[in-house]
Amino acid sequence: MLNIEQNPLLDFSGLPRFSDIKPEHVAPAIDFLLHEARGVIEELENQTLPVSWNNFVEPLEDTTEKLARAWGIVGHLNAVVDTPELRAAYNDNQGKLTEFWTALGQNLALYQQYKRLHASSEYGQMSAARQKIIQNALRDFKLGGAELDAEKKARYAEIQDKISELTTKFSENVLDATNHYELLVNKVDDLKGLPDDVLQSAKSVAEKDGKSGYKFTLHFPSYFPMLQYAENRQLRETIYRANATKASELGSKPEWDNSELIHSILRLRKEEATLLGYQNFAEVSLVSKMAESPQQVSQFLEELATRARPFAENDLAQLRDFAREELGIDDMQAWDSTYASEKLREKRYAFSEQELKQYFPEHKVIAGLFRVIRSLFDVEISVEQAETWHPDVQFYRITREGKLIGQFYLDLYARNGKRGGAWMDDARSRRRTADGIQTPVAYLTCNFNEPIIVDGIKKPATFSHDEVITIFHEFGHGLHHLLTQVDDLSVSGISGVEWDAVELPSQFMENFCWEWDVLQHMTAHVETGESLPRPLFDKMIAAKNFQSGLQTLRQIEFSLFDMRLHDNLDIDAPNIVQTVLDQVRDEVAVLVPPPFNRFQHSFGHIFSGGYAAGYFSYKWAEVLSADAYAAFEEAMASEGSTLSRRIGEKFQREILEVGGSRPALASFTAFRGREPKIDALLRHHGMAA
Repeated sequence: MLNIEQNPLLDFSGLPRFSDIKPEHVAPAIDFLLHEARGVIEELENQTLPVSWNNFVEPLEDTTEKLARAWGIVGHLNAVVDTPELRAAYNDNQGKLTEFWTALGQNLALYQQYKRLHASSEYGQMSAARQKIIQNALRDFKLGGAELDAEKKARYAEIQDKISELTTKFSENVLDATNHYELLVNKVDDLKGLPDDVLQSAKSVAEKDGKSGYKFTLHFPSYFPMLQYAENRQLRETIYRANATKASELGSKPEWDNSELIHSILRLRKEEATLLGYQNFAEVSLVSKMAESPQQVSQFLEELATRARPFAENDLAQLRDFAREELGIDDMQAWDSTYASEKLREKRYAFSEQELKQYFPEHKVIAGLFRVIRSLFDVEISVEQAETWHPDVQFYRITREGKLIGQFYLDLYARNGKRGGAWMDDARSRRRTADGIQTPVAYLTCNFNEPIIVDGIKKPATFSHDEVITIFHEFGHGLHHLLTQVDDLSVSGISGVEWDAVELPSQFMENFCWEWDVLQHMTAHVETGESLPRPLFDKMIAAKNFQSGLQTLRQIEFSLFDMRLHDNLDIDAPNIVQTVLDQVRDEVAVLVPPPFNRFQHSFGHIFSGGYAAGYFSYKWAEVLSADAYAAFEEAMASEGSTLSRRIGEKFQREILEVGGSRPALASFTAFRGREPKIDALLRHHGMAA
């Protein structure tokens, strides 16, 4: 029997003790925290004193925060160092958490207490942040089913438990299918066109497995260069098919097929919406977002598609002509388009992504990123020692005038057992406690190629420009979490921010990756140490909107597909998911994938993430972020740089620091002096009139 007092998941005195945490710690810690939380809730339900912030909201937040922090550590480890034992512990305990949070959201006694607090004289004296927390709580109790009768509450709870189970299984299937696949190529002649660093990485991966030749996987840094550079068309098709069919009925193992999971998840979401009195799940999703209705979202996406379509059609016509005339590919297929696009880019702009990549070694990129953050927000970032979950993970602190503001973990490299993609998550949020300010801590996670050893020498990891943009994107989320000045937990940092505005800071930060006065300080050729030459930068800028029409329509395709899946769909109609996707592609896509493509089977954003009926948020928030960045472009005329401390301070004060303490539109308007316009987005993508 484990001693509860020695359980590292129950130590909230500082940072997580990653080296001490074992799968067997999970159940005892969660059981203890659930028991403690239920005891606090029972006291609050039966409280006879007049309800107040101090005797009601604060103790409730205290106990639920500890539970959320402990489970957050478990969930994070499950995403970055997945093992059979940890996965089992996660799955065995997930249902307990779902049951608890569902019951909490349906607790009529607590709901009544919040109503009393909202109606009390104290409410009018509260800060805007605390008023927003109470308003959000009242909204969330309604969405949690607090007003349902006993029978419907029970069914709602069953639905939440099942959805939690199914979405976790969806993610596990994608991860297992990704980890399982390997493409071994023995002859280097079959890999003509692939850059040396990609070949070296593939050889290193094979050697680690005790195999000869070159090993390619479905981790993005491995399979994408194959599509981008391999002259061998058959190999491109092989790895494209493997990636396009993973976790589907056409994939390698039937037990990883997500087909039925998708239908079950959609069916349960629709039933949840009906129970709550909504027509569909899209309406439920939008209650806590800026967008007002599924119709408004669809109209926004369709209008943007209309603007982008002529550019996309032109992009595709040029690509097909080039593939036919220059590459001898008369029938360009899905596995050819990335390869042909890279060749066209090289010819048109006289540079390749691979050439550019040599100027972005990891140490210079990270130093350049920190320089941008320091310039805009007057903070210092320095390395700090802390326990981590993997030797490659770095830990940093953010300070201003010597005062600690926040800390973050940085986990950059892809590996087996680590979920694909890139994300920011919170390890701890800012709040005021009896001991003072609890500073925020973030996890920042990417999946890039690790450094490789060649002839006994460790070569630094180099990043593509797209990967540099990814780092800046995730740091935008991180800054939103870390630079907050809100002292109340539920609206501190990104908490309480409308989902379709969460991407504003992240997409905003991407823009600096295209600025000369930024890139010249974050580049050094991996062999010569030379900074990015101005002529190559000018070519980059000329190519910035290369195929932007195609890329825009691709995001709209995903967004409309997501919205229509959750908007009055007859989920029991035959093959309905594929049918909806095909219909959306008929309407908006110009480059249509082959019939065997099963993109939806690994669309984790909506089937195992938080973006269900919310994927449109990327485009919605891009309008906000482009317009916000335009303020820095306007400052450049007088200050000579977009790294304006004056505008940066205002962005920090009106967007980052206020977190979710007020509506996102109010924060944007306070920063920009008006409501957002789409003009900057179209201009940034080269689609302005």
